[in-house]
Amino acid sequence: MKSKPVGPHRARLVAAVIALGIVATATGCTRPKLYRIDVQQGNVVTQDMVARLKPDMTRSQVRFVLGTPTLVDAFHPDRWDYFYSFSRAGGTPEQRVLTLVFADDRLKRIVGDVTPAGVAVPVEAPPAAAADASKADKP
Repeated sequence: MKSKPVGPHRARLVAAVIALGIVATATGCTRPKLYRIDVQQGNVVTQDMVARLKPDMTRSQVRFVLGTPTLVDAFHPDRWDYFYSFSRAGGTPEQRVLTLVFADDRLKRIVGDVTPAGVAVPVEAPPAAAADASKADKP
């Protein structure tokens, strides 16, 4: 049995399929960069907002300053929790938690990792510096 001679159109088609296969294989080995979005969840609570909170504020005043709490526990109705999470393009998430405790419908305690703006945090001297300072005081 004789084989038919390959025409120029068929040869081009075979060459195009082979070239396409090589290109698809070469690009398949590299990982394309996917676009990842920033994800923000929960209530944004800033230092300025926490600084505006004062003891004995009513629940409605606190809600005006911070917004509706993320979680109001049915078993602890005098506790409001505000959660915030922010992930920048697939990176490690930044998380904040703020808990408000009420007594007689008045704000009594603020617990969390968001501190009010303008509040100086005391800085302790390293132990070596404290020992040097005590030696300097002695005559």
